[in-house]
Amino acid sequence: MIALTIKTGYSVSDYLIERIYEEGVRHIFGIPGDYVLSFYNKLSKSPIQVINTCDEQGAGFAADAYARIKGLGAVCVTYGAGGLKLVNSTAQAYAEKVPVLIISGAPGKAERLKNPMLHHKAHQYQDQLRIFERITAASAELNDPKRAYSEIDRVLDAVLQTKRPGYIEIPRDMVLAIPANPEPRKPYIIEVPCPGTPSEALDMAVSMINSSQKPVIIAGLEVERYDLAEKVLALAWRSNIPIAGSLLGKSAIPENESLYMGIYAGVLGLEEVKDYVESSDCIIMIGVYLTDLNLGIYTSHLDPEKLIYIVNERFALGEHEYPLSGFDLLDRLAKANLSWHNPGHIPYSQKVGRFSDDFSSDKKITVTRVFQALSGFLDEENIFLADPGDALFGSIDVSYNCSFISPAYYASLGFAVPASIGAQLARPDLRPVVLTGDGSFQMTGMELAVAARYGLNPIVIVLNNMGYGTERPMLDGAFNDVADWRYSKVPEVLGTGLGFLIKTERELGEALTEAKSYDGPCILEVLLEKNDISVPLQRLGKNMSKSVSQG
Repeated sequence: MIALTIKTGYSVSDYLIERIYEEGVRHIFGIPGDYVLSFYNKLSKSPIQVINTCDEQGAGFAADAYARIKGLGAVCVTYGAGGLKLVNSTAQAYAEKVPVLIISGAPGKAERLKNPMLHHKAHQYQDQLRIFERITAASAELNDPKRAYSEIDRVLDAVLQTKRPGYIEIPRDMVLAIPANPEPRKPYIIEVPCPGTPSEALDMAVSMINSSQKPVIIAGLEVERYDLAEKVLALAWRSNIPIAGSLLGKSAIPENESLYMGIYAGVLGLEEVKDYVESSDCIIMIGVYLTDLNLGIYTSHLDPEKLIYIVNERFALGEHEYPLSGFDLLDRLAKANLSWHNPGHIPYSQKVGRFSDDFSSDKKITVTRVFQALSGFLDEENIFLADPGDALFGSIDVSYNCSFISPAYYASLGFAVPASIGAQLARPDLRPVVLTGDGSFQMTGMELAVAARYGLNPIVIVLNNMGYGTERPMLDGAFNDVADWRYSKVPEVLGTGLGFLIKTERELGEALTEAKSYDGPCILEVLLEKNDISVPLQRLGKNMSKSVSQG
């Protein structure tokens, strides 16, 4: 939504708060500081609820998850010591196309005269703005009341159009400033792909699909960001084409869809999915980023001559590339005269465990059994968040009956616990289930205090294997160890919630059952062997070892 008229009598902060409210923001995450206190005071009197997190990075991750669900998230911090803590979460949002608005306070214009050494200043006053310019779609310093409204609109337009973060810095003596003659807003113009698809390109794409015997669709991140699931399914149903997901786009297509076969991620994925996709004579990639993790650390083998590659900015048909909107081609393909295909046996990614009756054994719990339990435990009333590492990799073989969120490209550890806060505030009808490692939890796990404070009830499962288990197969040493915490005791620190220490399959089943019926935060500490890793990670390690031995 774009502000059509400039409102008079509004302070700079009034206008900014109203604009983000118009775009659907109902919660803003952050930590106050003296340079932003007057803006926080304005927020406290607005219809937007302030969610105070334990740390600024936690606020950034919470806003990221909120934005993935709602279409826009916002985080508000002070200058320097607060703002620079958001560089990592903002970089992740930029890499993975997440529309988060960063609002930072700053020293006032008058305070900066003669360049005094004010607290939180690192080198020059403009340094924070310059840093965020590199990892946002647009940025602005609101140092001129006359231009403030139009600058706010420009940054918001950029965030919403590009699906990438934006940055607004407000000197504290500008927060209450009321523009006398505000500059009229100017439409934000970005270079976007030209609309339209050359007729020969559409004809070539239709011919590639119709002449193929075994076409397959791979759905990626942009399918979710641009709400394209229905269009992708329309294309699949029209020609009876099976669908694989990418790791970064897991759950972009509902995983209970009849044509869905599982995740394609090179050797990280199931062998039957890998073989089906790589033997296809027409691979239709929609919204897929060609990242190392999506391609199984470059263990994929896809023939570019057989590829129809569709993303927002462009599309390619074999070796022919077009700097035009790929989504226009998708629209027209979904309505084209396509042949009906007989894909043969589709290697469906099955639920490999039944939570209800398979977890009564006193056998020692393993990471594989954790994923099998989750495959039967999670349902449409949950949203599942996985931290990078084996919490993510182990999810490749399993289909879940719920939405899935994980930063599977930028892959910053410590994302999932604070992200669960943003996810539940964005969708209060869904209960978050978090899967994280012990190393990740030690980074941001105390954001559970924020969940407890605001009446949220995530179920957090900590895989305690005494360190960074994903890195041990690559190169192990004491540097991969972490401090030995008793994670199941965290609710005692919080003064609320349930904690479970899990050593056996029976204990896992009982803990999940009790957690499901408890309306409060729960933490399940799963004790694993040091070198217990998921099957997908074992496949990757075996392949990489083979490459080294042959190389």
